[in-house]
Amino acid sequence: MTGIKTFAAGFDLTSVRTTARTGALASFACHQESSRGRLLDEPESPTRTPFQRDRDRVIHTDAFRRLMHKTQVFVQHQDDHFRTRLTHSIEVGQIARALARALRVDEDLAEAIALVHDFGHPPFGHAGERVLNRKLAAYGGFDHNAQSLRVVTALEQRYADFDGLNLCWETLEGLVKHNGPLTDRDGDGLDGPVPETFLTYTKHHDLWLWSWPSVEAQCAALADDIAYNNHDLDDGLRAGLFTLDDVSQVPLCAGMLQQIREAYPSLSPTRHAHELVRRQITLMVEDVITEAVGRLSQSNPHTADDVRRLDYGVVSFSSQMEAQEKQLKAFLFENMYRHPIVMRPVEIAEGILGDLFDCYFSGRAEMPNTSEWSLAGLDEHQRAYRIGDYIAGMTDRFAIRDHWRLFDHTPELR
Repeated sequence: MTGIKTFAAGFDLTSVRTTARTGALASFACHQESSRGRLLDEPESPTRTPFQRDRDRVIHTDAFRRLMHKTQVFVQHQDDHFRTRLTHSIEVGQIARALARALRVDEDLAEAIALVHDFGHPPFGHAGERVLNRKLAAYGGFDHNAQSLRVVTALEQRYADFDGLNLCWETLEGLVKHNGPLTDRDGDGLDGPVPETFLTYTKHHDLWLWSWPSVEAQCAALADDIAYNNHDLDDGLRAGLFTLDDVSQVPLCAGMLQQIREAYPSLSPTRHAHELVRRQITLMVEDVITEAVGRLSQSNPHTADDVRRLDYGVVSFSSQMEAQEKQLKAFLFENMYRHPIVMRPVEIAEGILGDLFDCYFSGRAEMPNTSEWSLAGLDEHQRAYRIGDYIAGMTDRFAIRDHWRLFDHTPELR
């Protein structure tokens, strides 16, 4: 099997397309036959690889369907065409597959990680996470990435033989290390304490919290950045929070906007925006591929574990693109994420979720009378996290309906 050095010789993006068509995975890819397997052994499928099964299991979950009614940036009632967590995850999956295909690693694994990466997000986007983190602060706090692991290892109950989805080690690794290593070699957290959910699970199924994840997982992580930067830009333009003239002040966008205007002087603003986003996604994807090929050529890993043992990620933006991407994020933060049209509903949503948690925790209202959600016999810490699990699994509209049920007044998210 040819290594990345052969692929990198005389590298250009046309060679990516040609090489990807051969179908052969690189030596540093995650190969199904060398997978570390599942926590609980299962018979292999005669028709699907382990990573294909993981992707399929993710798609068939309740958690995946609930993403359809969870906020990405705008609460759902504001416009039918704004992204939700579901459409965002599908877009991340498409970009992750494109990156994985170009780098000759397993597309199904990259897609599975991309599709599962937001399972732990509560309703109302990061507002819900802030509320649950405050309410659970005395018990260890709330982290949406750790919650994603809880969903796929415990909370989804679809199988007769086990809780969760019993996903492959490689898929769980990519989910847990979405932003890179969590600890150093001695087990100390790199960015503060490691969520207890991660530490507890890795006692039984060691996910190498100290290492970088696979190339496939890194593809999914960069795909997330590419997707939300560009699609938030698209949604912000659709919402009228800023104009194309405003966007032309962003260095990454300026040149492309000028090219589009020169080529299509009478193009409508809507089509102009779509053309900008399309071209920008392509530019960022091609930048990542070029940078990743260079890093892989330099480090010359022979196996997936060689990639994990490196001191840096191999799937990355170039330094120039990274700087431009930060400028785009700063623009979006100032002009979109903190815009009153976005912030007003978010602040109201925080109050709704805070009310729900307090009502359940105080005992003024009961959660569903099922074994899954019963609070009987639980200590205070366990009760708090059971309530947190319940609220984190809600969709935006379910949380609003539940608040209507329990309180005399539920404010409109406007």
